[in-house]
Order: sequence, then C-alpha cells, then structure tokens
Amino acid sequence: MNLVNLMNLMTANLNFKKILLIEDQAIVRDTIKHILGSLGARHIVEAESGMNGMAAMSDDKFDIVLCDYNLGTGRNGQQVLEEAKHLKLLPLNAIFIMVTGEQHLNMILSALDNKLDDYLIKPFTPQQLSSRLERCIVRKKYLASVDGEIDCGNLYQAIQNCEKLLEQDNKKMCLQLLKIRAELAIKISDFKTAEKIYQDILQERDLPWARLGLGIIAFSHNNYEQAIESFQQIIDQSPTMLEAYDWLAKSYEATGNNEEALSTLIRAIDLSPQAILRQKQLAVLADRIENSEVAKEAYHAVIKLGKNSVHRSSSDYAGLAKAYLKNNSTNEALKTLTDLSRQFHNDPEGEFRVATLEIDIYKKADKETLARQAYDKALNLNTQFGSRISRESRLEMARVCHLYGDTEIAEKILDDLVRANIDDQHFVDSIVEMCTSTISDNYAQNLLHQVNQELLDINNKGVSLFDEGKIAEALAVFEKAIEKMPNNLAIILNMAKIIVHDIKMSKPDPEKLMNAQSHINKAIQLGISHDKIGCIQMELDNIQYTVH
Repeated sequence: MNLVNLMNLMTANLNFKKILLIEDQAIVRDTIKHILGSLGARHIVEAESGMNGMAAMSDDKFDIVLCDYNLGTGRNGQQVLEEAKHLKLLPLNAIFIMVTGEQHLNMILSALDNKLDDYLIKPFTPQQLSSRLERCIVRKKYLASVDGEIDCGNLYQAIQNCEKLLEQDNKKMCLQLLKIRAELAIKISDFKTAEKIYQDILQERDLPWARLGLGIIAFSHNNYEQAIESFQQIIDQSPTMLEAYDWLAKSYEATGNNEEALSTLIRAIDLSPQAILRQKQLAVLADRIENSEVAKEAYHAVIKLGKNSVHRSSSDYAGLAKAYLKNNSTNEALKTLTDLSRQFHNDPEGEFRVATLEIDIYKKADKETLARQAYDKALNLNTQFGSRISRESRLEMARVCHLYGDTEIAEKILDDLVRANIDDQHFVDSIVEMCTSTISDNYAQNLLHQVNQELLDINNKGVSLFDEGKIAEALAVFEKAIEKMPNNLAIILNMAKIIVHDIKMSKPDPEKLMNAQSHINKAIQLGISHDKIGCIQMELDNIQYTVH
C-alpha cells in the first residue's frame, strides 16, 4: 500500500475513533493533536497527567490511547497502562501506544514488558504514527474473535476461533495466529499440540518465542535441566527477551538453585528496572534465602515503584520490616511499620500486618506489654475482618495465636487455610513449614490427612449419588463442598461433569449452559489438564451446537 492510500485509509479509520492523548507538556500535546487531526481524528480528549488520564478512562471508553512514558510527578505511562488493564478500563479492541522521548534500552524494555500494542519515539512524523495505528487496528480487528473469548476465559472457544482463522491461510497473520494457538494449548495443558506447533515453526524459522514455548513445555513436564538449557540458549542469542529470564529463574528455583535464580532476576531487572512485579519476586526470593542486603534493596525499589502503581501493597513494607528485623535493626523495622501504617491506615490488611509485626518486634526488644497490646489488636482485626485478610497474613495470625496459647483460634484458622488451599502445593508447604517450626512435626500432616480423607468421602458420596441417578442430590453435595473448598480440583472437575450430564439429560437452558462453562473455565484456570477437562468441554460444545 502506498503512502497516499495509507493516509486516506487512516483518515477514514480515525474519523469516528475516540482518542485519549496523555502528555504532560502542552506544546507536545498540541503537536501530537495536530498530527492526529491531519490523519482525520475528530474526537480527541487531552490529559496532562497520569491521574487525569485514568479519570478520563474511567469516564469514557476510548478506541486509542497515546500516552507519554514520562508524565512528570505522579504515575508514569507504564503505571497508567498497568492500572488501566487491572481495572479493565480499556475496551478489548482499544489500542494503547506508549510515546517516549528517550531511546534508552531499559526505557523501551520497561514499556514492552507491559504488553502494550506499540511504542513511538518522539519526535515522530504523521506517516510513522499512521502506519503504527493502521497496523494495530488491522491486527486488533482480525484477532477480535479470539481475544474476546480469551478475555472471557473461554479458552476452548478461543481455540476454535483461532483454528477458523488459520484455515483462511492469511500469510501476514499466520505466525501470530500460530503463536496464540500454541499459547492457548499450553494454558489448557495440551502440551502435545503446543510442542508440534513450535517444532513445525522452528523447522521453517528460528524464532525465540517458539524456543521459549518448548522451554515452558519442558518446565511443565518437570524437565528442569532441559528447561534451564533452553532458556539460557535463548538469553545468549536474544539477551533482551525478558520472559526467558523469568522462566530461567523459575527453573533454577524448581531445582533448588536459588542463588542462580537470584542472579537471573537481577540480570533481568538491570535490563528493565521499572518492572515492579519482578522486583517483588526478587525481594521475596532474596528474603527466603537470607540474602538480606539484596532483599532490602529490592523491597526499597518495590516501595518506590509502588508509590503510584496499582501493584502497591502493604506486603512490601512488611517484607522490608522483616528483613530489618532479621538483621536486628529494630529501629529501622519500626520506622518501616510507621510508613506502612501511614500509607495503609484505612486498610484492614495493612493494619493487620502492622499488628503482627509489632508483636515480633516488641518481643525481640523484651517489651512484653507492648507485644501483648499488639496481639490484642491483631485478634480484634482477625475477628472483624477474617476472610478479607490475605491467606499469608492469616497463617501469620495462626502462628502468633499458638505462641500466645490461643490454640483453638490457631487450629480454626489452619483448618480453614488447608481446606481452601489443599491443591496449592506451594502454600501448603508454607503451612507445613510454619506448623513444624511452631507447633509440632506432624501437626500439619495430620491436618492434611484429615482434610484429604474428608475430600475423598465427599467425592465418593457425590459420585455414588450420581451413579444412582440422583443428579440433584449429587449436585447439592458438590455445591456445599465448593462453598468450603472453592478451589479444589477434584470437586470442580466432578461438578463440571455432573452439570454437563444434567444438561444432556434435560432441556438445555442458558443459565445451565453458562454455569457449566463457568465451572470448566475455573477448572482450566486451576490447572486441570486438557486430557481431563477437554472431553467435558467437547460434550458441552456438542450440546450448544445442537441447541443452535
């Protein structure tokens, strides 16, 4: 397409688009606004700060957002994008383009780290903006049927839509579609399909994302050494591919090589220092392996980055306070708690973290009266807010309750935590570790055995009722179990099977169909493999096809 045709097409495309321009410098705003006008844009809203940009997106839905990276004080462009995505303020087909006046590698990588649609370096010409917008518009429109289903969690429907698009044999979009198709296969644990796609691609072209996919499959099969080799090769050949660093760190952690995991995360952060979630990961890992200096530095970075970020959390201040406490820096720990209290004074989680940390700090300083006051405060918060407090903080509450002899409260919290998280091995390990160090060697194991036996009894009872043809009674058993154990894999899987069977045996109605799909989507989200859930999805698809 020649330049004149491209500009004409862009004029037609932008004429009815709602555009938000977020830029702190008035002269630059006017320049970009003039460029947009020359491309046919007629509906442009201006915002001179990240805060005003967020307010504009809260008030209206925009088709295109052009956002500067550096916005003076307050949120930067990266934080605007993070928050807009988190709060779902961007329509599915919206285009977000980051604009920056800097060409530093870490600035560009930080922007790309957030999965934006594109970026532009100032100054740019109308032609450059036009071609970027046109490319994004075409891509979004073409992939809308796939992206829409992914956004709703309907991964199997997204796969069907992706397959239909692949059948059209669009040469320009083929590779992107195959990448999405393989990633969807991994999400539903259909590793055989994903591996074949990646291998076929690599026979034609050596693409880093295809090699990354094979590494992820190796990791998913617990072939950690193979995964490490794959990710390291990718980094050697494509040193700015940040995802490879993240997976390499995970692989090293899985093998128990925490020092290499730490080193890998540090290398990634050197490339993209504004990535707050990676900084959090570094802080937690460093804390766990007793590298207090790295932990403190990372927590400080997270707190600084979190000042205007949607990922800001009281856990970061708590982590820093604990790091200081481990080094016997009691005064620094108390100062950090003061900051935590000030920043999260109306937040139950924040208040709770302050109280439980104060217990440890005052106990270490032999100030038992103050420690007891902090404990009483924590007890009141636990009574007031209970389930609204994070599972990590509730586990901490169980620990201090046991230390103060309130075993009944501690046991109730632990019982609730085990029931709600029985299939989350990482968190179960945290429960076992706490119980072993604070209560007894076999306490957690006995509790886990008890809950697992109860689960077995529930499943046996529900399946038995189902086999007897008592569908309503079987559903009631599993519905009651889900109230107590909302994320249990076996219960969710059996529930999905019975709902689909019930639909087959009765007249389908929209509510039942939606309920079945909801349980299947949750099963996929929880990691139930394709070989277990795929056949249930196929049955549901056949029912829906018959209905329509």
